[in-house]
Amino acid sequence: MEGAPQLHATLDDWIAREAIPFSVEQPRTFSAAIDKVIASLGDSVKLLGFGEALHGGDDILILRNRLFQHLVEAHGYSAIAVESSFPRARVVNEYVAGRSPVSYEVVQDTGFSHGFGRLEANRELVEWMRRYNADPSHRVTLRFYGFDSPNEMTGTDSPSHALHFILDYLTSIDKASGQEYRQRIDQLLGQDSDWENPAAIMDPTKSIGLSPEATALRIETEELISELRTRHPELVAKSDQSRYLEVLQYASVARQLLNYHAELARQSDQRVSRLLGIRDAMMADNLAYMVSCERGRGKVLAFAHNNHLQRAKVHWQLGTDVYTWWPVGSHLNEMFGPRYAVIGSAVGESLANGIGQPETGTLENRLTAVSGPARFIPTHKGQGLPAAEIAALPSRSGSMKNPTYFALTAQSFTDFDWLAVLDSTIYSRGGPPLQQWDANPDQ
Repeated sequence: MEGAPQLHATLDDWIAREAIPFSVEQPRTFSAAIDKVIASLGDSVKLLGFGEALHGGDDILILRNRLFQHLVEAHGYSAIAVESSFPRARVVNEYVAGRSPVSYEVVQDTGFSHGFGRLEANRELVEWMRRYNADPSHRVTLRFYGFDSPNEMTGTDSPSHALHFILDYLTSIDKASGQEYRQRIDQLLGQDSDWENPAAIMDPTKSIGLSPEATALRIETEELISELRTRHPELVAKSDQSRYLEVLQYASVARQLLNYHAELARQSDQRVSRLLGIRDAMMADNLAYMVSCERGRGKVLAFAHNNHLQRAKVHWQLGTDVYTWWPVGSHLNEMFGPRYAVIGSAVGESLANGIGQPETGTLENRLTAVSGPARFIPTHKGQGLPAAEIAALPSRSGSMKNPTYFALTAQSFTDFDWLAVLDSTIYSRGGPPLQQWDANPDQ
């Protein structure tokens, strides 16, 4: 680890002294910049987060791809986990491992949530991983994970997929016990369409999450988890440890997914914040599982929106409503301590995403004033930086097209260990069309 951060009289002094310009088009200087970032974080880091300032920044995705490639080749990383459905990603990992003869076109929808499989940069990442794994000279093969919960902005998955994954495993070892659980659970599950009703997102009365059947299903799920845990030695002996732990993680996902559905059905002013909190807690648990899977193999790069990976509580204003919850990064900070580090990202402009030039005096304006087209800069978690100047920083305007864009704030200095700041980004190739909207939160 490096020593105490140097004191900086002004923010401009901090930027001038510590910004590390780079371009992904210049491999040698780019690799050298990453090496400096990794060296500053120390050897204890096992999970590195890389956050995106918005969904829809193609240049951020390309930066992620190049970052992961160098981390694999030079710093002992063996896996990437992205903000996509945990169960679905198993399909992509089979493809990456070369165990699936199908084409990427087949896995792009079944293996990703949120439509992320259709982004060209994600295709490029997956195909590079598949080629890497096909090279017999690489001793450690790469793994692809999704660490998001099985839900999207417009709907939430039925728990049937996760539960049937567990039941299939149990039945393969103990047919009688597996069939007994399956009979009871299937009677309570009902139709997937009832669980996945998109109207339930906005209207609690449309959710079945607190129905008598759903409540009974939560009890059955707890009993199923207890069965897995009490028979741990037997189940491992009759399968193997990694398969057992994967099934146990599916059981944890099923439990939390049922809790999520129960919250969907509640009438409460805190309903949305609670839902967002449950989702992020599940994401953190999934990442902890992935780090454990890679123990002895390598380190993990986690990629998601800045808001998920930041350390402090999220405050999201949507219209006149403000939602607050503890994000993934806050949980990881408690779980891993110095074994977790995170790089946040920012952009100067993106006309395709409705983001104009940053206003004079804003942090994005000052950061993009130094040579680029991109630069890393260490935040030192706020230490050694002028607190009064940080507190007085004006915030830049938001996007007129992309509601997932969030500007840097004073909190960014403590949320992230480093910032990756790009002059600009085009819209993600393969992303759905954006429409103009009113970015004024007061209207």
